[in-house]
Amino acid sequence: MALAHNLGFPRIGRDRELKKAQEAFWKGELDEAGLRAVGRELRATHWQVQKDAGIELLPVGDFAWYDQVLTHSLTFGVIPARFGAQDGAKPTLHTLFAMARGVSDNCCGAHAQEMTKWFDTNYHYLVPEFTADQAFTLSWEQLFEEVDEAKALGHAVKPVVIGPLTYLWLGKAKGGDFDKLELVDRLLPLYDTIFNRLAGQGVEWVQIDEPILALDLPQDWKNAYERVYNILQRAPLKKLVATYFGGLEDNLGLAANLPVDGLHIDLVRAPEQFPTILDRLPAYKVLSLGVVNGRNVWRCDLEKALGVLRHAAERLGERLWVAPSCSLLHSPVDVAREDQLDAELQSWLAFAVQKCQEVAVLAKAIDAPQAPEVLVALEQSRAVQASRAASPRIHKPVVQARVAAIEPADSQRQSVFAQRIVKQRAVLDLPAFPTTTIGSFPQTASIRLARRAYKQGQLAEADYIEAMQNEIRQAVQIQEQLGLDVLVHGEAERNDMVEYFAEQLDGYAFTRFGWVQSYGSRCVKPAVIVGDLSRPKAMTVGWSTYAQGLTDKPMKGMLTGPATMLMWSFPREDVSRETQARQLALAIRDEVLDLEAAGIRIVQIDEAAFREGLPLRRNAWPHYLDWATEAFRLCASGVRDETQIHTHMCYSEFNDVIESIAAMDADVITIETSRSDMELLAAFERFNYPNEIGPGVYDIHSPRVPGKEAMVELLRKAALRIPAERLWVNPDCGLKTRGWPETEAALVNMVAAARELRGDGLVVGSKG
Repeated sequence: MALAHNLGFPRIGRDRELKKAQEAFWKGELDEAGLRAVGRELRATHWQVQKDAGIELLPVGDFAWYDQVLTHSLTFGVIPARFGAQDGAKPTLHTLFAMARGVSDNCCGAHAQEMTKWFDTNYHYLVPEFTADQAFTLSWEQLFEEVDEAKALGHAVKPVVIGPLTYLWLGKAKGGDFDKLELVDRLLPLYDTIFNRLAGQGVEWVQIDEPILALDLPQDWKNAYERVYNILQRAPLKKLVATYFGGLEDNLGLAANLPVDGLHIDLVRAPEQFPTILDRLPAYKVLSLGVVNGRNVWRCDLEKALGVLRHAAERLGERLWVAPSCSLLHSPVDVAREDQLDAELQSWLAFAVQKCQEVAVLAKAIDAPQAPEVLVALEQSRAVQASRAASPRIHKPVVQARVAAIEPADSQRQSVFAQRIVKQRAVLDLPAFPTTTIGSFPQTASIRLARRAYKQGQLAEADYIEAMQNEIRQAVQIQEQLGLDVLVHGEAERNDMVEYFAEQLDGYAFTRFGWVQSYGSRCVKPAVIVGDLSRPKAMTVGWSTYAQGLTDKPMKGMLTGPATMLMWSFPREDVSRETQARQLALAIRDEVLDLEAAGIRIVQIDEAAFREGLPLRRNAWPHYLDWATEAFRLCASGVRDETQIHTHMCYSEFNDVIESIAAMDADVITIETSRSDMELLAAFERFNYPNEIGPGVYDIHSPRVPGKEAMVELLRKAALRIPAERLWVNPDCGLKTRGWPETEAALVNMVAAARELRGDGLVVGSKG
C-alpha cells in the first residue's frame, strides 16, 4: 500500500494568525504566553487539516516562530556572542527574535543575522554564523515539545530536521577563514542525541532535509555524505532523506545508496529522475515521489502523476510513498477560503489543503483504483485540464505576435554607459555621493485604511486619489527637509511591488487569501499568471508626475522588472518562463517610455528576484541569464541617453552572476550590503563593475537605527572597492515595513554620512 505523507505545511495560518501574533508580541500588545498559545492552536489545526485530507504521516518541526533555519541554530546553540549568549544559559524567544530582527538600543545594539534566499524560492532564511572554535550544544526544546503535542492529539508523526551537511552549507564562516565542513564531527553528536530522544518519544520515522544534494557539490562535500550517514545510522530511527527543488543528477547514485531507510525526490522540478532512480535504489529502501507541485497553485494532472506512480508501484510495492515535491511552506493554505474567484479559475487551483488531498487520492489510487473517491477525483482532474487547454483567457494572438516581432536592437541602449553618464550628470546635476531611497515609505494605518475602503467601494475614487496625493505630498516634503538628492513618491498607493502592477496587466488573476510567508511576519500574496500578458494603459505615470510637480529635485519613476514580476508570481506551466518574461518586458517597456515622455528623468526598474530565478545547476545558468538579462534590457532600452535607468537587487550573492548583472546595463544599481558588512561588494571589485552603484548602508528589516558613524564606515569600505565618483548612498531596501520615526532618524544619519564624505573630498571637484 502506498503511503501518503507531507514534507511540511504552511505555518502562517489561513488568516495569517501567526503574523498578527508575532507583530502584536513585538509591539508589547501580546505576552509570550499569548504568542505561544497562538502557535499551539495553529499547529493543532494544521495537523488535523492534513489528517482529514488523508495524509497518513504528518510533519512535525515544520513550524517556526520566524524561520526554520534559525530554529535549528538555536537548537544547536549557534548563537552569536553579540546576542548575549552566556555559557549554560538557555536562549529564549527574545533571543530568537533578536537574532532575526536585531536589537535596538538608541543608535547602538546588535545587528540582525544576515538573511538570504532559501535556494531558488522567495522565502528568506537567517544565515547561521560559524566560528572556527564553534561549539554545538542542544539548547532549544521546540522540536521535542511539538512531537509531544502532536502525539497527545493522536497523530502519527514524522519529525522534520535539516540535515547536518545542508545546515553547514547554508551558514557562513565568521571571524577568520576556515572550512565549514571541518565542523561536521562536532555537530553530529547533537543529531545522534536528537534522534535518540525522538525515538524515546515513540517516533518511528524522521525526515532529514538535504536539498543541497540537488546542487553542484564540491567533491569533499560529496565524500562527507557517506561518512556522515554511516555515523548517523546508529541512531534508533528510520530515516528519510528528502531532496527537492531540483534533480539529483550526478548525486543520484550517492543519494540512492546512503545508509538510510528512505529517499524523497522531486519529480515536478526534475521528472527525468524517473525511472532511473528505480534501478539505483537498494531493495530495502522506501522511495518517496514528489508528484504534486509544492510551489505552484495549479491543480495536479492526476492521470499523468498516476501513470508514474503505477509504474513505481510495480517495482516498489509497499516501499512507495507519495508526497508533494517539497514542503508546502511555499503554497497558500486553502483555496476553499477564496470567495471572489470565478468558478472556472477556482476549479483550476489547489493550495496546501487541496494538495494534501491530491497526494492522498493518488496514494489511494494505487491500491484501490476503482474507489468512488478516486474515480471522482480523476474525472474532475480531466475536466480541469480540458477547461484550461480550451479557455480563451489563456492565449492572445496579439500578444504572441508582438513577442515574435522582437528584434535584437530592441534590447540595446542608444549609446554605451560612458557616453550616457556624461549626459545624465549634466541633466541631473547631482552632488557626489547622491542620496536616495529604494522607493517605498512607511505604509501607515491611514494608507491601508484608505486603500481597503476604496477596494470595498466605501471610498469614492476621487477621494481615494486625494488621500494618496496627500500621502505623496507629505513624503516629498519630508525628503526635501531631510536633504535627500533624488526623491521617490513613496508608493502609498501600492499594496505590493508585484501585485500592484499585476492588477493593471491583462493576463493576471488574484486571490484574497493566497498568502505565503516570505520571512518572519512578512507575508506576500503572489498574483497568478493565467494567460498571455499585456498592459492596457499607463500604470504609474499619474502618480509620478504628480510627485514631480511638487519638487525641483529629480523624482524617480518606480517599476518592477520582468524577472521579479515572474518569480514573485505563480507562473503558468503551459509555456516557458522565458516567454512569460518577454511578455512582461514589453508591457513594462511601454510604461518606461510613457514615464520618460511625461518628464520623469530617472526610472528605477527593480529586479530583486534576478538571482532568485537562477537554476540550481550551473549547466542551466547560461540559458536563464541570457533571457533574464535580455528581458531587463528590453524593458529599459527604449529611452534616450539622458534618461537614467536604475535597478535594485536585494539579499542575493552576486559573485557568480556579476557579468550578467553588468550586461543588464542599468546606469545605477542599488544592492543590499549592510548585513554582510559590504562583503557583497567584493564581487564588484573583482569584476570592475563599470556603472554606478548604491551599496545599502543600513538594514531596513531591523527596527535598529544605525548611527552616522556606522554608515560612514560602510561607505569608506565601499570606496575602497568602487571609485567614489560612482557611489550612491541609500538604504538596503524599501521602507514600507518601517515606522516614520525610525525612518526619519535613519535617513537623517544617512544624509549626514554622505555630507561628511563629500567634505572629506573623496571625489575631486564634486559638489558639496
